[in-house]
Amino acid sequence: MAVFVIWKEGEGLQEPPADIGIVIEGVEVLHELTLVASACALLLGLIYALNLAYPKPLCFTFEHKMSPKVHNLYSKLQSSQ
Repeated sequence: MAVFVIWKEGEGLQEPPADIGIVIEGVEVLHELTLVASACALLLGLIYALNLAYPKPLCFTFEHKMSPKVHNLYSKLQSSQ
């Protein structure tokens, strides 16, 4: 899964991209989107709509509950400020 941005050769980052799109499992599913932010939102919607399985190594990426080890580190960082 990826969001891609294609820039015209020789143009700076100030210019709008030539194309923004989404690729899932090597297949371009959407293209000619206007914003990277909307492409990211659409990618999340596609993941939900297509019921795609989240990769095992990233299964806790969006989890709000911290493990005890992470919570301890977080507490130490907060107390040092």
